Amino acid sequence: MVKGRWFLPSLMSVFLFSSAAQAGSLASWNFDPTRRQLDLVTDEGVEPKAFVIANPTRLVVDLPGIKLGLSQYHPKSNPLIKEVRLGQVNSKTTRMVIELASGYTLDPTKVKVRGNSPTRWVVQLPSFEPGQLTTGTSEINIPLEPAPSFKLAGVVPLKTEMSGLQSQLEALMVRYSFLEPGMFFLDLDSGNYLDINGDRVFPAASTIKLPILIAFFQDLDAGKVRLDETLVMRRDLMTGGSGTMQQQRAGTKYSSLETVTKMIAISDNTATNMIIDRLGGIDKLNARFRSWGLEKTVIRNLLGDFRGTNVTSATDQVRLLALLTQDKLLSSSSREQALGIMRQTKTRTLLPAGLGKGATIAHKTGDIGFLIGDAGVVTMPSGKQYLAGIYVRRPYNDTRGRDFIRQASSLVYNYLN
Repeated sequence: MVKGRWFLPSLMSVFLFSSAAQAGSLASWNFDPTRRQLDLVTDEGVEPKAFVIANPTRLVVDLPGIKLGLSQYHPKSNPLIKEVRLGQVNSKTTRMVIELASGYTLDPTKVKVRGNSPTRWVVQLPSFEPGQLTTGTSEINIPLEPAPSFKLAGVVPLKTEMSGLQSQLEALMVRYSFLEPGMFFLDLDSGNYLDINGDRVFPAASTIKLPILIAFFQDLDAGKVRLDETLVMRRDLMTGGSGTMQQQRAGTKYSSLETVTKMIAISDNTATNMIIDRLGGIDKLNARFRSWGLEKTVIRNLLGDFRGTNVTSATDQVRLLALLTQDKLLSSSSREQALGIMRQTKTRTLLPAGLGKGATIAHKTGDIGFLIGDAGVVTMPSGKQYLAGIYVRRPYNDTRGRDFIRQASSLVYNYLN
């Protein structure tokens, strides 16, 4: 029998056992005793079967078609749970059992089993209660909410999670256990993807400028702004941090194209505030983001937002990039102009640092000391494209956060190449 090593929750929420599972059928599993949630990552086509057995109360989850090999055990970490174990029930089925402590039970009708993707399953247990489960049958089956056919942002079908790449990235995360990362990568050709804490909310830092850029070009398409119109730099919009416009006098005039380019290329905070103001303010932009399906992306304060109150997620950024590349938000000419501006981003130490020779990236970075992030569209020399979003909480200004993103970028690039 093998007792597994469990990674810190701040690091990751999956437990890697790809070496134990034959042919990668069970890529990972994790039981979070605090949230009473079991997460499974399997091959596509596997549908769990869950049921509850009484006296003592046990939740059983069978995984047909998975050959595990050695049994595995979760270290006891909740006084109401006697044991969490995983083993081979027969030659064709792997079984997981969550056994409650003596004298405690749960309501089987409140157990939820749902598919979050074709390869990712979540089993949510209700609160545990004193007493015993009374039932006239040996098993109480739990209905399955099957995984839907997913399309990211409604435009890119999500196919299979890249478990081989996931194992490489999780090994990297172990080496950088003091960091808190979240990432989402999507191969536009195949629809295969990698999601590690992709929905986790992070301070957006300057990556919030990416959806602002798209909103600007959307208004350009609608005839609400012009590239050659004049914007006046007001004192109330001037701010510190990145950029050079703050060094000029209030009242200095810029074209809107020059302003929006500085917002991205040199991450000018004053330019960003001028564009936010020109597009109608924070509330209107947030409403626009919601209309695009960006659930975690919110502007709360003008730039520079050094406390990190403006937020987003890696998945939201990739969702936005999917809409952009599939011509769902902008005209083709505005899309190309927006991508052209993103290719001018001066900071090259994050995602670009891990790319192979001849690759290009249209992207936007962010850095507020305790948080760095990057999101963009990568084009390989072959013409193959993938979307990338990654955030890392780190000790303040620790350069190892930058090294982590560079290495993660390299792993993704080499895997897809």
